[in-house]
Amino acid sequence: MILRLAVLAGAAFAVGPVVGQQIYDIWTTTWDRAQLFTYTNLSPNPINFVSPGAIGQADITINDETLAQSMVGFGATLTDSSALLLNNLKSQNPSNYQSVLSTLFDPTDGANAAGLSYLRVSLGASDFSANVYSFDDVSGDTSLSNFNINNAPSYLFSVIKDIQAVNPYLSIHILPWSPPAWMKDSGTMNGGNFLSQYTSVYASYLLKALQGFQSKGINVYAIGIQNEPENSNPTYPTCKISASQEAQIGTALRTLMNSNGFSGVRIVGYDHNWSDAAGYPVQLLDDASTAFSGVAFHCYAGNFTQQDSFHNAWPSKEVYFTECTGEYGSDWWTDIKWYMENIFIGSVTHSAKSGLMWNLALDGSGNPKLPGTTSCGTPCRPVVQINSDGSFVYHQEFYSMAQAGKAILPRDVNGPFGQRLHLTIGGARAQGLIATAFVTGRVNPSDWQRYSLVVLNWDDRPDGTWNPTPIQTTIEFRDVQATYTFPVGVTTLWWYAPAPSFNAAEEGKAADADADADAGKQRGAGEASAKEPFTAWVHADVNGERQRPVEVVFR
Repeated sequence: MILRLAVLAGAAFAVGPVVGQQIYDIWTTTWDRAQLFTYTNLSPNPINFVSPGAIGQADITINDETLAQSMVGFGATLTDSSALLLNNLKSQNPSNYQSVLSTLFDPTDGANAAGLSYLRVSLGASDFSANVYSFDDVSGDTSLSNFNINNAPSYLFSVIKDIQAVNPYLSIHILPWSPPAWMKDSGTMNGGNFLSQYTSVYASYLLKALQGFQSKGINVYAIGIQNEPENSNPTYPTCKISASQEAQIGTALRTLMNSNGFSGVRIVGYDHNWSDAAGYPVQLLDDASTAFSGVAFHCYAGNFTQQDSFHNAWPSKEVYFTECTGEYGSDWWTDIKWYMENIFIGSVTHSAKSGLMWNLALDGSGNPKLPGTTSCGTPCRPVVQINSDGSFVYHQEFYSMAQAGKAILPRDVNGPFGQRLHLTIGGARAQGLIATAFVTGRVNPSDWQRYSLVVLNWDDRPDGTWNPTPIQTTIEFRDVQATYTFPVGVTTLWWYAPAPSFNAAEEGKAADADADADAGKQRGAGEASAKEPFTAWVHADVNGERQRPVEVVFR
């Protein structure tokens, strides 16, 4: 084995802004699908960070001095329909089933997988269920003696367990599309309004749902009160719940959760469109700030910048983005651009800790759906299409999330997820790029942190006519500069650097080393002082093949 050091040895390892920085790992999805979440290792010619020179056509400056929100993950909703198709695939073709789950959810560092880590699950039926049901359909059962978590199909829980086996970091967010019919003025789960007289009963119902998932061995990250509480549709489970009603339910639920071992589970409110970001969710937190950890947004009205209206009103509360759907028949590249601009870069840049699509899996016609529902009049497109013959197709939703997901997954086993960094884009062709950046911390704080950059080059008409044009870009990080030409498409790349506090500590060690060196001159040969061990990233060649970097302690 031949070892090639990617850093300088000895005291030089500690000095200056960044020593020996190199970009080896790049994932790319291009507009023409010539590359689809394609991994490239740049060995033996990595991109080096060097002393700054002239900027490129665009110039991305990353600021790692001020950190923004920590990420939880990207993902989708495991509807009953999604679970049914995946479960059928498991029976029909177990190998394809495992391939799909691994490609979607495997969080292993560097794996050829999206590493999706956030899953929404409906409590009771949605518009993608075989039939309408809640967990207690006995009218007037205010004691909830007939509550039964097993009203949900068994395959829902088995598929969740299979996904958890692939991704132990999976965050599960549960919420109902409607309370039981008897808690509403319509007397049906399909449309209508919540009756406030059932506030405490409904809070108990939601607690029982949490306990039901726990009984299945499924720990929940967050729970919601009502999906899209400003929507009532008579063809599938929906319910209008006002902000004041949701605040009262959330307050009662928070008390029950704290008293029953669920104090660590978040309550996430609203879960509806950007367009009312300054209204409903702000009022909700005004009324019940101690009950709710934050709120979630959908894409169907308004735009992602409106998340700022909530964030500015409640900067200490969390923001999530939890639903958007594509439709069959739309343009692949146009969708990629929209998803990156609005969700996986845009929404995240405006404080979202997550980015989710709607159905995880459906067939090529957007089925199965709840009989009679008018939702998804143009068939909704899933993240992965499961065909009747056991084959499958990953759609543009997958490639968008996979590119973003690579930037935030833990670097170490049980390590933290990425945390967003601030950046600016300048240069003559700055308008051709949008981007976001992250830093991923380490289990061992002295290990070098991973820095990631997700870039959309959407400059496909630079002169007003179709002409997809790469953009030569300089990347400014601390006081050094790298150069990369971004193709039209989405690019994700990595590099490593010491944590700022660790870097400062190492500078002190470097000064001590210099002092020791001077003293050594006086002591003479054979009397040099002992040096502290240090860690360096090493790139190795094995049988002529470049390997991933590993950390080696030098003494």
